[in-house]
Amino acid sequence: MNLIEAFVNEQVKKELPSFNVGDTVKVHQRIVEGTRVRTQIFEGTVISKKNGGISETFTVRRVSFGVGTEKTFPLHSPNVQNVEVIRHGKVRRAKLYYLRNRIGKSAKVKEKI
Repeated sequence: MNLIEAFVNEQVKKELPSFNVGDTVKVHQRIVEGTRVRTQIFEGTVISKKNGGISETFTVRRVSFGVGTEKTFPLHSPNVQNVEVIRHGKVRRAKLYYLRNRIGKSAKVKEKI
């Protein structure tokens, strides 16, 4: 095993949360401000998942105060402490970029029962 594979195997998280595109999640992110460290929660709908292995990322979208905000998180980052699934969405697409053009009730994703 070469050095890159050894480094990747060391950094990959063993226990991954099980979530898919369309799910509403809470992402617990570690924020460092000077000497202080705190946890910030970003809650929204997963609109995409990309790649695989150590470079896997997912994008979460939420609307707060009428402004749409998207954040892309690396799944295996040590700054992403936890991903909680709040509800599972019923979708038929791999990428939900069409939600960017929607507002109100049409921007919601139905819940999988």
